[in-house]
Amino acid sequence: MVDVFKALADETRRVILDELAERDEQTLFELCARLASKHGLASSRQAISQHLEVLEEAGLVRTEKRGRYKFHFLDTSPLEEIRSRWPARPAKEQ
Repeated sequence: MVDVFKALADETRRVILDELAERDEQTLFELCARLASKHGLASSRQAISQHLEVLEEAGLVRTEKRGRYKFHFLDTSPLEEIRSRWPARPAKEQ
């Protein structure tokens, strides 16, 4: 679970997850283009690739190779583990 918190601590990685939530199954090239055009992130492909690696190690992104291309998918199951560890409680009345 430490990997999940580490991955979510970085704003760029959270934006990458937002992009995959909006449109799943993207290549590195597609993600870089969307991050630059929609969010003004001028990170290099290598930097985005490193962010994706951290997200994949945390289990938040999974990949699938098809020919020359590697597609990235959002996986929210690690977030469910966090939610189940600390379930929401009804708010106490004051």
